[in-house]
Amino acid sequence: MKNNMEDIDQLIKETLTKEEAKFYEDLNEQNVLQMLTGLFQGKNKWLMYIMNIMTLIFFALFVYCMVMFFGTDQTNDLIKWGIGSMMFLMALSMLKLFAWMQMDKNALLRELKRLELQLLSVTGRISE
Repeated sequence: MKNNMEDIDQLIKETLTKEEAKFYEDLNEQNVLQMLTGLFQGKNKWLMYIMNIMTLIFFALFVYCMVMFFGTDQTNDLIKWGIGSMMFLMALSMLKLFAWMQMDKNALLRELKRLELQLLSVTGRISE
């Protein structure tokens, strides 16, 4: 299967212009670190910076609530600090989930662009 995919990629590169072939090369699969750095590019990078700052703040508040939870003996305070720590932990989880969804969206967009280039390549060969 891999050899077949390489053959298809080579056929596509042959039909594309040099600029299109370079663009096609940039659409290759990324590892996790490349996907993470990709979150901080584009129109919504400001949102990702804000969300990472909020993640640090929520983590600090979570740690503070846990320290206070283990430092008290009264039941009411245990409930208060326990609920606070759970709320900050859930907020952390939601922010991380949003970041992973953005990474998945970027991967899907990259694959759609590859598909579009493949379709252009096929239609270019048919019209010749």
